Amino acid sequence: MIFKVYYQESIYEVPVREKTKVLYVEGEAERDVRLKLKERPINIEFVQPLKGAFLEYEQQSEDFNVLEIG
Repeated sequence: MIFKVYYQESIYEVPVREKTKVLYVEGEAERDVRLKLKERPINIEFVQPLKGAFLEYEQQSEDFNVLEIG
């Protein structure tokens, strides 16, 4: 399953909508995605599963690039 992860670039940064970044990660569940991103120095705000029409919509974006983290 593909997950959309909203995050801030610094773990010390307070979440502000204008500075929120997005990345896409493949994983089994939200917990799996959070464990994969654990080593990165980012502040994860929200992890959203994408499927069906939501996934199709996101795939149309030029910024859609799924990270493959082992």
